[in-house]
Amino acid sequence: MSQRIYQDAILRISEQEQRTSLESSNIIADSYRMTSFLRELLAQMKQHVLMKGFTNKAEEIEFFRKVKPQILGKLMYYNRVYRVEISCPVAEGKCRQKYYSGELQLLKHEYQDQIVNSDFFRYYRSGRTDLDHEYFELGKINFDSGLDSYVFEIDSQFSTYYDYKVASIVASELMYSHLMSKIKPDFVEVPHDKEFYWSDSKNALIELLYALHAAHSISGGRVGIRKITAVLQVLFRIKLGDIHHAFHRMKVRGGSRTAFLDRLKTSLEEYMDKEAS
Repeated sequence: MSQRIYQDAILRISEQEQRTSLESSNIIADSYRMTSFLRELLAQMKQHVLMKGFTNKAEEIEFFRKVKPQILGKLMYYNRVYRVEISCPVAEGKCRQKYYSGELQLLKHEYQDQIVNSDFFRYYRSGRTDLDHEYFELGKINFDSGLDSYVFEIDSQFSTYYDYKVASIVASELMYSHLMSKIKPDFVEVPHDKEFYWSDSKNALIELLYALHAAHSISGGRVGIRKITAVLQVLFRIKLGDIHHAFHRMKVRGGSRTAFLDRLKTSLEEYMDKEAS
């Protein structure tokens, strides 16, 4: 029962994000809307956990290592986007670029100081799980290890302390992509050829272009993701917007992370079978 609730929560985030563009014209309203949505969703998850608890330790560890950090991390991310954008200079140009560059440097400093320089970060990044019972089970907080002061403010019935650490990693990486897209936007004017255009979703094309880039299928991998994006935007008459943010959402979405590529494979195999018959 709980697993279905967790999966449904992640799916609801994905669906809400599909309706959120974070483009310049509505970025403040969209980020505020996502912050409100995620705050309410996190409150619902807390109520469920406090009322129902966990079936076993494995479920508890999965919740605090994977489920809650996705919700909390994105809540932290969208809230920061809102705070950054609402204070951003209105006019385009050097002033705005300087503002975003300053925010990026601040983020890098925080990331290096608060996240990277820790044993837990190396543990988490390595994919290890042998200490999960210490990091992601309730009531296991070790105050002797010199924890950050906010540990005294967390709800020990709904936090292991390290779920917040993972959420901070998620939020920082998403924010990095957002700021980079503002400093070096992938904007390309699209020609008006009505007979040739991309008719699937933007996320599908982004998934495809990252796959081509990862496989070094274009120019032996010597062409960067931005150049591939620019070419495909012109070719298919589409503006993809913040591809880095979309890609990070794919990495943490529920179900298959390669939904479009899976569909391509199935469609091609069905087409081959039809041609052979």
